[in-house]
Amino acid sequence: MTGVLGALGAMAAIAAVGWLLGRTGLLGRHADEALARVVFVVAAPALLVVTIAHADLHLLLSRVALVTAASTAVVALTAVLVLRGVWRHPVDEAALGVLAASYLNAANVGIPVAVYVLGDAVAVVPTLLFQLLVLAPITFTILETTRARGARPVGPGSATADAPSAARAVVGRTARNPIIIAAVVGLLLAALPWDLPEVVYEPFRIVGAAAAPLALLAFGMSLSAPRVEEHRMLTRELALVTVLRSVVHPALAFGLGTLVGLEGPALLAVTTMAALPTAQNVLVYALHYGAGRTVARDAGLTTTVLAVPAVLVVAATLG
Repeated sequence: MTGVLGALGAMAAIAAVGWLLGRTGLLGRHADEALARVVFVVAAPALLVVTIAHADLHLLLSRVALVTAASTAVVALTAVLVLRGVWRHPVDEAALGVLAASYLNAANVGIPVAVYVLGDAVAVVPTLLFQLLVLAPITFTILETTRARGARPVGPGSATADAPSAARAVVGRTARNPIIIAAVVGLLLAALPWDLPEVVYEPFRIVGAAAAPLALLAFGMSLSAPRVEEHRMLTRELALVTVLRSVVHPALAFGLGTLVGLEGPALLAVTTMAALPTAQNVLVYALHYGAGRTVARDAGLTTTVLAVPAVLVVAATLG
């Protein structure tokens, strides 16, 4: 558990440096958006290529993967129903809210938790693969579709006449999305019947190592921005995301895991992974698409603080 607390403390320290940079203005205006773009376009894709390429794809067919996928899907669909169906948020805002509720910090927090609590880093792989191969591509397709519709010309007959061009624009934007490209490339490399020399992956590994600290710096810098009246904390949105992330998801994972016959270390693994906080990358995506920044920022902070007691409770109950 000391290792988990150490990992969370290191993340807090990097975010604090970002906050200081934001408060002092040493990197200039909109530096958080610039850092977020570097993460989105370069560092995160490099990390994804290496991570997925070295993953065991057979884990996608395990009962652990089934529980991970099902519990995450229920959380995401619940967030969709509330944010879009009840509160009528715009599509892009709702998509980022759903991501804040369902996209876990599987790398920065998940890996040390898997190592120090579960004793095996492989426990985080099903969560990583589901997020990278399913959750992220679906979300980015929705966001790119929304962006393409926003750029579509309006006028008499434009809805019909521009439908093919709008569809091509969506496909083009989605196909050029760096996160989706990286996930597809990593998947193809993992499926190869042979392994590429590790020297090929080394540049990706070096650049990808910058993704986590840069995302945390951008996160800290976003916290330093003064709140204006129209961008105060979205209380009900934050409450929804926090409850789904820190309470509902681990409870669902435990229930579904028990239902399919998981027990012992396997049940502990899926429940612990479901208790992880919102990933800082959600804020990176929010900054990139210009939507959902407040809930992404506040959810990242709140659920990270709650992750320590959540993981402790799960470990004490099932360990």
